[in-house]
Amino acid sequence: MSQESSIKPQSAAGHEQAPEALPRLDGLQEALTADKDRLFSVVQDHREEVLIAALRNPALDHQHLLTLLKRRGVGPVITAIYSGKRHMESAAVKFALVVHPDTPAHIAQTLIPLLYLFDLLRVCHIPGLSADIHLAAERKIVQLIPTQPLGNKLTLARRGTSAIVEALLREGVQNVLEICLDNPHLKEGSLHQFLTSSHATAEAVSAVARSSRWKSRPNIRLAILKNPRTPLIWFTLFLPGLPTATVRDLLASPRLTFAQKELVRKAGSHPPR
Repeated sequence: MSQESSIKPQSAAGHEQAPEALPRLDGLQEALTADKDRLFSVVQDHREEVLIAALRNPALDHQHLLTLLKRRGVGPVITAIYSGKRHMESAAVKFALVVHPDTPAHIAQTLIPLLYLFDLLRVCHIPGLSADIHLAAERKIVQLIPTQPLGNKLTLARRGTSAIVEALLREGVQNVLEICLDNPHLKEGSLHQFLTSSHATAEAVSAVARSSRWKSRPNIRLAILKNPRTPLIWFTLFLPGLPTATVRDLLASPRLTFAQKELVRKAGSHPPR
């Protein structure tokens, strides 16, 4: 064997050096010192220690983090991001962490109350997230509804989930309610429950009675006719043709007003043929 082939790399002090040590040190050094442009390449590195080192680079900003968070298999890095106060100033980073599949559940749950309203709404509609995350986002939105301006409520009425729409119905804001009735997530059972509650005003009942989507459903019609706040015009329109048993049921209802029952009695005296 020649003398040259037996020579191993040595440090300045004369000690043998592992062949991979220099590349590893170079990767960490670059992560710590790279400029903004170069950092976009650094955050694509597959080595966890390089990614965590990049978090200490003062040039790293939320755009680099969002690029990193498009990747899978970065769970330990996510924990490091969450632990750094500087990295958590961005609303976009908070949202990206909540919806990332590698984010530990306790971190996602902690961040949900910090999201903006419409980021919460986006969370509700992202498939693949755990039911707990969807539920936490819904609950936070429901908590925020009373303090929202009308424009936000109208958007929630169009795009909200079933639980969000139910909360908006209970508020009884007329133009919001009318949009809720067209929301595809609104369930018949939820609307029936609303109509039999104290939240259903005469205006709200009339909005349901006018709705082309709901007015012909038997259970909804019956709930309308059992509400003491229902304007008499809807008794006039809905009573004809009702089965005799349903008319008797209405007459036995303790909730109806005298005027409502009078119309029911007249309908009962002219049963359908």
